[in-house]
Amino acid sequence: MTTKEKIIDESLTLFSKKGYSGVSVREIASAVGIKDSSLYKHFSSKRDIFDTILAEMTARMDSLTDRLHIADAYKGDASPYFAALSVDELAELSKKVFLFYLKDSFAARFRRMLTIEQYNSSDVSALYKKIFTVDSIDYQTEVFRQLIDCGAFKPNDPQIVAVSFYSPIFLLLARYDNDEAHEAEALKILDSHVRSFAALYSNIN
Repeated sequence: MTTKEKIIDESLTLFSKKGYSGVSVREIASAVGIKDSSLYKHFSSKRDIFDTILAEMTARMDSLTDRLHIADAYKGDASPYFAALSVDELAELSKKVFLFYLKDSFAARFRRMLTIEQYNSSDVSALYKKIFTVDSIDYQTEVFRQLIDCGAFKPNDPQIVAVSFYSPIFLLLARYDNDEAHEAEALKILDSHVRSFAALYSNIN
């Protein structure tokens, strides 16, 4: 790990425990094992570190989508992809995405950082809501709109369908965060949720 990478790693760990505003550049430098002045050779400010963490998280989310071959509903009709998923496949896909946000070292710390800092910064509060509520609901609303339009899902308000699907998953993330001892319990509930959701809204067997 390079010094710059270590700065990012240690900063994210500190931010996830104390919030962005609760951590000083001196603390970051100390955690890395360098002087304050040396840190500024890699980043112009603490905000520069935060912005780099945000860019890395964005790249990791995009990589997850590519790795799982999830169709982008904003770039075209994604209904053939999602309609072709069996309930078992949808449950497995949901599990992989859930575990990424729950257990991936970078993603989990990033989420905790924003959760803490949203109460100290209106900008971070807006970012937290955008990533973990607004963007998620908006994207899923578009997916379910396409599935309803093609007849794969029962007629309904796509936004309500999106909220019905996403809200329990978001709640499970909060309930089981940093609680690896009960991961199996979380996954069992998630699996039951996905299957119940499909039975309620989908026309796909």
